[in-house]
Amino acid sequence: MLSDAFPSFLIGLREGLEAGLVVSILLASLAKAGRKDRAGSVWLGVAAAAALSLSFAAVLTFTSAHLPPKAQDVFGGVMAMLAVAFVTTMVFWMRRASASMSGDLKAKLAAALGASAGMLVFTAFAAVAREGLETALFLWTTAQTAHDKSGPAVGAVTGIAVAALLCWGLYHRALKLNLAKFFKVTGFVLVVIAAGVLAYGLTDLQESGAVGGFTSYAWDLSAHLDPNAWYAQLVAGTLNLTPKMTWLAVVGYVAYLAPVMFFYLRPAVVAVRPAPAATPVAAAPAPAPAPSPAPAPVPARKPTPRWALGTATIAVPAVAAVAVIVAVGPGSSAKGAQTIEVSAASCGKGFDGLTTGEHTFQMKNTGDVAAEVYLLDPSTSAVYGEIEGLAPGTTRPMTATIGGGTYAWRCVPNGKNAVTSEAKRASGSGSSTTAVVPITEKDLDAPLDQYRAYVTDHLNELAGYTDTLKQDVDSGDLAKAKQDWLTAHLAYNRLGAAYGTFGDWDAKIDGRADSLPDKVQDKDFTGFHRLEYGLWHGEAAASLTPIADQLDTDVHGLVGDWPKQDFDPADLPLRAHEILENALQFQLTGDADYGSGTTLATADANLAGTREVLSVIRPLIQARDPQGLQQIDTWLNRFATTLTTAKHPDGTWTPAAQLDPTARQKLNGTLGELLEQLAVVPDLLEIRKAT
Repeated sequence: MLSDAFPSFLIGLREGLEAGLVVSILLASLAKAGRKDRAGSVWLGVAAAAALSLSFAAVLTFTSAHLPPKAQDVFGGVMAMLAVAFVTTMVFWMRRASASMSGDLKAKLAAALGASAGMLVFTAFAAVAREGLETALFLWTTAQTAHDKSGPAVGAVTGIAVAALLCWGLYHRALKLNLAKFFKVTGFVLVVIAAGVLAYGLTDLQESGAVGGFTSYAWDLSAHLDPNAWYAQLVAGTLNLTPKMTWLAVVGYVAYLAPVMFFYLRPAVVAVRPAPAATPVAAAPAPAPAPSPAPAPVPARKPTPRWALGTATIAVPAVAAVAVIVAVGPGSSAKGAQTIEVSAASCGKGFDGLTTGEHTFQMKNTGDVAAEVYLLDPSTSAVYGEIEGLAPGTTRPMTATIGGGTYAWRCVPNGKNAVTSEAKRASGSGSSTTAVVPITEKDLDAPLDQYRAYVTDHLNELAGYTDTLKQDVDSGDLAKAKQDWLTAHLAYNRLGAAYGTFGDWDAKIDGRADSLPDKVQDKDFTGFHRLEYGLWHGEAAASLTPIADQLDTDVHGLVGDWPKQDFDPADLPLRAHEILENALQFQLTGDADYGSGTTLATADANLAGTREVLSVIRPLIQARDPQGLQQIDTWLNRFATTLTTAKHPDGTWTPAAQLDPTARQKLNGTLGELLEQLAVVPDLLEIRKAT
C-alpha cells in the first residue's frame, strides 16, 4: 500500500501546498487591507474550484468504467499523456513563478477589491482550479496502476492534509519553509514519477492495439523477479518500472526523463528587468471645465444573495459532470441495472428477478476488504462473469449474457472464506455467454507431474549432448563442435515451459549479452551464446575450452538441482503462450543470433516445447473451449509449415536476417495470429477462487 500511496501523497502535498499558499496569500492580504468581510468570497472561489475538480474526477472515473476493455486502455493511455504534460508544465511553472507568486496575487487582489464580490470569487477560483484539475488528472492516472486501490486515495488525502497544516502554520507565522527548495526537490521526484506514468500510458496504448510492439520486450525478468514481491511492487508503485517492459515504454521513459531532467536541473536564467523610466515632470494643469449637471440617480441593483451564488457555483460543475456521465456512460443495456452487494455478510444482496439476455450488474463492495466476485452456475461453479480486486466502497460494472438456467453470486473477500448467494432462475429463452469451468491447483497436479517427468528425461539427454560438445572443443574439432552445439542448444530450448523455474541457471546456460556492460566481451557472458559467438567468430579451441567446460558443468548442476526446484502450477497455462512470445521477440527478429544463423531453428524448438505444454493441459482446454483448441491446433500447424520453408534439405536454416520481406511478413503474421489464439489459454485455465 505504501508504494501505491507515495506518488499520490507527493502530488497531494505539492498541489495542496500550491493551492493553499494561494489561499493564504489572498486571506492575509485581505486582513492587511482591513477587508476580512470579503474572506467569504475567497472561500466561495475555493469551494467552486474544489467542486470543479471533484466533478472532473467523477467524469474520469465513471465514463472510463463503462468503456469496452480496449477503449479503456486507449482512454487510460491518453489520460496518462495529458497527466505527464500537465505535471511537466506545473513543475517548470512553479520553479519559475514561486518567487513572484505573492506579488502577482496581491496585484490581482487589489484590482478585485475595487470591483464586485464576483471578481474576488473568480480570482480565488482561477488560482485554485488549475491546481485542482491537475491533481484530479494525475491522481486518477496513478490510481490505474495501483495494486491496492485504496492506496492512492489514502496518499492523496494525507498529502492534502499535511499541506493544509503547513499552510496554517505559514499563515499564522508559526512555521518557516524554504518554498523554493521545497518545490525544487518535489519537482525532481515528480519528473521521475511522470516518466513512469508516460511508460505506463504507452503500454496501455500498446495493449489496446492502437500502438504496435506490445510483445517486443526490452527486458523480461518475470522468470527471476516475482512481480508480487514487496520490492517489485515498491518500484512499480513509485516509478512504474516493472519486471517486464516493452521497448516503446523504455524508450519513452528515457526520452522523457533525460531531457526534462536536464532542463529542470539547469540553473534558471533570471531575466533582468529594465530600470523604470524617469517620471516626467507634470505640466501645469489646464483650467478645469465647468461642471456638467449631475446625472439622474440610477436605482441600485439588488445584490444576488450569497447563498444563491454559493449554491450555483458549486452545483453547476456537479450538474455538468452528471450530464457528461449520463451522455457517455452505459447504454440502454445498463439502464435499470441491478446493484449487487459484495461482502461476506451480504453477498448477492440486490439480486432480484432475472430474465435472459445481456445484463450489466453494478457490483458494489460493501465490505471492509478487497474481494473477488463471480457470477456462476451454483451446481457446476462454471463462471459467466467475474471481477477481481474490487476495493471496499467501490462499484464496478460487470456485463454478462444470461441464458435459461440457474445463477448465483460467489464472493471471495481477501483472507476470508467464499460466500455464495441464493440461486435465482432466469426466465425466458436464449443462449448465454460461454461459461468457464474454474480450475483448481488440484486440476493441474497431474499435468504438472507429466511435465516434470518430461523435463527430467530431457535434462538428462541435454547433459549427454553438452558432454559431447565439451569433448569436441577439448579435442580441437570445432567443425563437429558447431554441429553438436546446435543439437544441444535445440534440446535446451525444447524444454520451453520450464525455463521460468530454472532461475539463475537459465542466465548461466542460455543468457544473452544485451544487459552486460561489455556485451559479448564481458567476463560474465557464458553459456550457449558465448560458445556460439566464439565458434562462429574464429576463436581458437584453447580459448573456448573453459567456456565449453563451464557450460557442461552448469547443465549438470541444473540436472542435480531440478528435483528440488518448485514449479508453480499456474505457470503451465502461462508458458503455453510465453514460449512463442519469446520466440517472436528474440528468434524471428534475429536478436538472439550470435553468429550461427540458427534462430529460426530455435523457434522451431520453441514450437516443439509449446506443443509439449499443450499436450499435458489439452484435456482441460478441450473441456472448456473445444473450438478454441481447434483454432490453436490449426495455427500451430500453419506456423510449423511456414517455418519449415526456411529449412534447407541439408538441415541448415536461413538466418533470420536474410529472410526476404515477404517471407518475414508471413512468418510474423502467422506467429502473431497463433499468439492471439494462445492468449486465451492463461485466462481459461487461471486458478480461480470460484470453487
